[in-house]
Amino acid sequence: MIKWLKHIGQGIGMGVAIVIPGVSGGTVALIFGIYEELIAAAAAAVQTTLLLVRFEPRAFVSRLKQLPFGFIVPLVAGIVIVPVIGARIIPEAMATWPTQSRALFFGLILGSLAIPWIRINSAEVREYALTILAALTAFVLAGFPPAEVLDPTLVQIFLAAAIAISAMLLPGVSGAFLLLVMGLYAPILRAIDARNVLVVGVFLAGSVSGLGGFSLVMRWLLREHHDQTMAVLVGLMAGSLRALWPWLGEDRGLEWYGGDDRLESVVLLFAAGLILSVAITVYEIRKKKSGPPAT
Repeated sequence: MIKWLKHIGQGIGMGVAIVIPGVSGGTVALIFGIYEELIAAAAAAVQTTLLLVRFEPRAFVSRLKQLPFGFIVPLVAGIVIVPVIGARIIPEAMATWPTQSRALFFGLILGSLAIPWIRINSAEVREYALTILAALTAFVLAGFPPAEVLDPTLVQIFLAAAIAISAMLLPGVSGAFLLLVMGLYAPILRAIDARNVLVVGVFLAGSVSGLGGFSLVMRWLLREHHDQTMAVLVGLMAGSLRALWPWLGEDRGLEWYGGDDRLESVVLLFAAGLILSVAITVYEIRKKKSGPPAT
């Protein structure tokens, strides 16, 4: 029961990240130390489903029994809770206190950069180069201005969902932010809030398709090129900090404090996020030292 509550809490954390532009669900999974377990579980679920599609019922039932439902079910429940309940609340909070909200998550992610890095078994020139390249890529992507499609088609919603859910698995690449750039963030949140079954159904179908394919790719990368993959993830997290800089212009350009917001609240929330993430990082470092090396 305690493990279920723990995974529900982790899912809620990921759900919050999914809804907020600039924060990645994959980043939160890395912070919680469940990223590789999440990828493995998602890939296993996809392969199990494919057995059913290929009309292999016995193999499907056998593989189904091996799935880690004690991890998957509470995690998914936590993830789903947030968009359903917070489809209106979270965007309104972000609109009311945008600077303070970004400051909180900036501190949280900044203090968490060491978590994926300590999982690299041997960091050499190649890993450092990949980290820098990924950071530059994420930095550029995070500067794209938002757009909005007033009346998106179902095809657009399906494709956007597949792309966004794939981004969710990449720390530093926010699925919500990509939806914002594609102009579909507000329309999809309105559809969820209005309980539009058709739009939500198409969005879920696209999400499942994207999750299926990308999870298999990520599992292969983590198995065959673990250190290089983790180095890229660190870079993506670092570069994505641009999207969470407290003072952003309307075109997402970086600005300095202009005196419009209470600086004390911004600094306080930044410090709170940083302290929390540093505490989690210290815990992960101690756990790594006391346990077997990451593979």
